[in-house]
Amino acid sequence: MSETDMTDTDTPPGTSPDAAPRRLTRPDGATIAYHTVSGKGPGVIFVHGFMSDMTGGKALFLEHWARRNGRAFVRFDQRGHGVSDGRFEDGTISAWADDLVQVIDHLTEGPQVIVGSSMGGWLMLLAALARPERVAGLLGLAAAPDFTEDLMWSEFDAAARARLARDGVVHVPSDYGDTPYPITRALIEDGRTRTLLGGPIPIHCPVRLIQGMQDESVPWSTAQRLLDRLESSDVELTLVKAGDHRLSELHDLARLERVLTGLLGALE
Repeated sequence: MSETDMTDTDTPPGTSPDAAPRRLTRPDGATIAYHTVSGKGPGVIFVHGFMSDMTGGKALFLEHWARRNGRAFVRFDQRGHGVSDGRFEDGTISAWADDLVQVIDHLTEGPQVIVGSSMGGWLMLLAALARPERVAGLLGLAAAPDFTEDLMWSEFDAAARARLARDGVVHVPSDYGDTPYPITRALIEDGRTRTLLGGPIPIHCPVRLIQGMQDESVPWSTAQRLLDRLESSDVELTLVKAGDHRLSELHDLARLERVLTGLLGALE
């Protein structure tokens, strides 16, 4: 297992990314690339995973679903990902969570349901804590809270930890390409300040979690720990016995649609 394979880049048949994203300017002057669909609320925001982007299969599937159903929807690239400004190496969990908060504050109106994939599942939790009055529900797909600590730092050997301390970065092989992932000391240290699974998580909105039991990047025990830690009484976990990390096959997407539709129905 490569502990940093948090991507979701498969694209289902018949979908294609829009060639011209719009831009949201952050307070620091850099821009976040995004696409929106106008429609009824509660709106849906898709948050991609680590080293992924908003052109992944689940993001595009949900955009087509939103158009068919007249549902407000946003997908976006976090800083240093896709076509948003910034270098990936400069990103941290706090910075990426702030990008999501910026999207909530400036690109949406009313209650929102956040769908977070892998690292996006950690970011959605942080956004729900930061904007409880705006986040009406959460849907995590292989949600990976605390992965910098539990799935990176804890797995690094002494040599990797020494390189990280000396150079500020280590490069970790990826199962999804020839280019290794740069993991920075800043990412690890910042992530340590944003961990959630060590105690109760004061989120009280409905939460749905979908987790593959054959996921080689995020163990399904993480989903169980998250279920146990959330203070909400309305939390449901779907374990998929043959499911992998991406959960992007057609039957996975059909399941995603069913769960999201059910969550929205309960909120409406």
